[in-house]
Amino acid sequence: MFANATFKVDISQRVVATLVASAMLLATIGYHSVAQAANFEFISDTLSDSGLSAQPSHTIEFTVPTGSSIGAGDLITINFVGFSDVVTNVDLADITATVNGGAVTEGGYTESGTQFSFNGVTATGGDDIVVVVAAANITNPGSTGSYEIQITTPSDYGETEVAIVDVVEVTAAVDTSFTFIVEGLATSTTIGATTTTGSTTATVIAFGQLVAGVSELLGQRLNVITNAKNGFDVTVESDSDLASANGADIDSFSMGTDLSTPTAWSDPVTNISNENTWGHWGVTTEDNAGLFDDGEYIAVSSTTARSIFSHTGPADGSTVDMGETDVAYKIRISALQEAADDYNTTLTYIATPTF
Repeated sequence: MFANATFKVDISQRVVATLVASAMLLATIGYHSVAQAANFEFISDTLSDSGLSAQPSHTIEFTVPTGSSIGAGDLITINFVGFSDVVTNVDLADITATVNGGAVTEGGYTESGTQFSFNGVTATGGDDIVVVVAAANITNPGSTGSYEIQITTPSDYGETEVAIVDVVEVTAAVDTSFTFIVEGLATSTTIGATTTTGSTTATVIAFGQLVAGVSELLGQRLNVITNAKNGFDVTVESDSDLASANGADIDSFSMGTDLSTPTAWSDPVTNISNENTWGHWGVTTEDNAGLFDDGEYIAVSSTTARSIFSHTGPADGSTVDMGETDVAYKIRISALQEAADDYNTTLTYIATPTF
């Protein structure tokens, strides 16, 4: 007869057996320890220009994860994946770093290919770090798409992306506009330092019967409406002397000298031997932004257009010295002025916009 053999192992023997078995297993497969780096809690890269092949500044911001830290000697590495050899134009002077807004003295700069590294930053979990790379040092890729920016420290890692896009051309057109209006003025209208002695219409300036030794002043209002970028210029010119059919004339200011430089009004100084001194007339403008001051006049030339109103930008037709001004024509004769009832000339205003 055969009997089964039974082995009894107490608890202490089981423990020893387990330890021996575990040791044998470890010896067979080895022991591996894996350390998992934390990810930054926040990370971004803001470009000042996302256009193809542009050279923008980069404002890279990230937050240290809770429980992590960065020591002064720890390298922060920023890798511009897909950018071409960014370190060619980047050095330590191009990098500015702050921690929670406070400036950092960077150091330990190294570079390789598309990445650079530096140290000098001291931070703990929750601290906000901003690294600015100055413009004109990193050139954007020449193809549109998303490109990865990687940030690495000895204990942490993070990545973000930037979009490189082609430029968007925006076009528009605005029609040119220009309106020039001449209006008559009523009696007793103040123009600069003078007051009109009679009324006019948009097409007629009628001095009427002139009296020796008495000045007459008549005016018109000029209005310009335009979207011309560089403004406009208004000139005036007569087609002939203020003359009569009998050959007599009332000379241009001053006493026939045909003054083109604005000059304070002066009455003609009568000389019986010089018909140019028997009477004269001239024009003034309220456009003090131009060459005229109050009370200054020039001759209305029959050979040259004279500027009396101008502005260097768009005009609304109502703002004084920009879209509206008053001009005045003054005349004064002496007792020697030749008699005639048909003194006349024709004025031509020329308004020229500059778009």
